[in-house]
Amino acid sequence: MFELLADLWGFMKVRKKFWLAPIILTLLLLGFLIVLSQGSAIAPFIYTLF
Repeated sequence: MFELLADLWGFMKVRKKFWLAPIILTLLLLGFLIVLSQGSAIAPFIYTLF
């Protein structure tokens, strides 16, 4: 997992694509939120956001 992050950071650093960082972070947070809410009582409230 950490090797993937290191490769991604190296790609962004070499190619000067630092604008990708907020997009990747947002996608990771949304994915984590969806996975976390799958079986919890707050799932109906999260699905109303989308």
